[in-house]
Amino acid sequence: MVKLIFKRIMLFYIALALVASPVELLAAHKESHKRIYTSQQNTLTKHRISSRYKGKRQKTSLKLRQARQLQIANQQRIMLGEDYNGSGILRLSSNKALIINQNTGEIIYAKNTNQPTPIASITKLMTAMVMLDAKQSLDDEISVSDQDVDHLKGTSSRLAVGSKLSRSDMLQLALMSSENRAASALAHNYPGGKIAFVKAMNDKAHALGLVNTRFADPTGLDSENVSTAEDLVKMVQAAYQYAEIRLASTSPSHDVYVAGRGYPVGFVNSNGLVRGGEWEIGLSKTGYITEAGRCLVMQATIAGAPMIVVLLDSNGRLTRIGDANRVRKWMEYNSSEPTATTTGQLPNEIMASRIS
Repeated sequence: MVKLIFKRIMLFYIALALVASPVELLAAHKESHKRIYTSQQNTLTKHRISSRYKGKRQKTSLKLRQARQLQIANQQRIMLGEDYNGSGILRLSSNKALIINQNTGEIIYAKNTNQPTPIASITKLMTAMVMLDAKQSLDDEISVSDQDVDHLKGTSSRLAVGSKLSRSDMLQLALMSSENRAASALAHNYPGGKIAFVKAMNDKAHALGLVNTRFADPTGLDSENVSTAEDLVKMVQAAYQYAEIRLASTSPSHDVYVAGRGYPVGFVNSNGLVRGGEWEIGLSKTGYITEAGRCLVMQATIAGAPMIVVLLDSNGRLTRIGDANRVRKWMEYNSSEPTATTTGQLPNEIMASRIS
């Protein structure tokens, strides 16, 4: 009897254990599923928060970029003179400047006109005149050699050593694109070579009455090439008498074949005003080295009058173009006053004179 009762008790406990195990397993499974679900929800929440933050950050970044682009565009407008309508006093960024009427010599604007300053590639106008005065054939081919490579400033060039071009093409690239190797090749292929060429440059300057001008090389890379705004007005006037210089310096672009390339290489004018086509420009030359700043000289028709514009030692890539635009706007705005002059910066001795 006792055994029977014990056996039944054991069977009861076994049955109870068999019933409890699935319940515990089910509870454990539910707890695991809950933890997985909670983890997924947390991950999803973090992802949503991250996405919202990333989206806000991207929007903020976009707004900052747009604001920066607008700021740059406004700065460029100012530098290009687009914010100036021609009224009021004409103020230029160039540290030395002189604008005169080519026909009458009337001074329209003057600023530090007799201060000698490096003139960079404005030099190439004299290089062109000396080469043309020698009456050498423009059809003859001349080569770019090792001695034409710039070791002074380390400037690059697409005219590889060994390139052969006509003297006419070399002149075109020297004036239009301010190609230094082309200018150097013209000098090295001059009777007597570079030394004789530089001497001829200085002799020509003396003959033109350029009393504050001297040249040390034909490219303008040497900062010893110096002049003044007053002298450069005379040099531009002299260079304007050469049809070849007028044509080469005002061409928007020119293609040539150079050594090592089986296709034409395109060169463009270094003066954006020439490329833009909105100005009537008869002669143009740009220049830049660190010591000289940004330089620009032109003969151009402004407000119906032929003008010589000399802008020297300007800071910033666009400021010389902006100065030229401001000059034109000022002259067009004041075109009803034929004797108008501007700025309080004109020295008495210049105000009373005429430059011929």
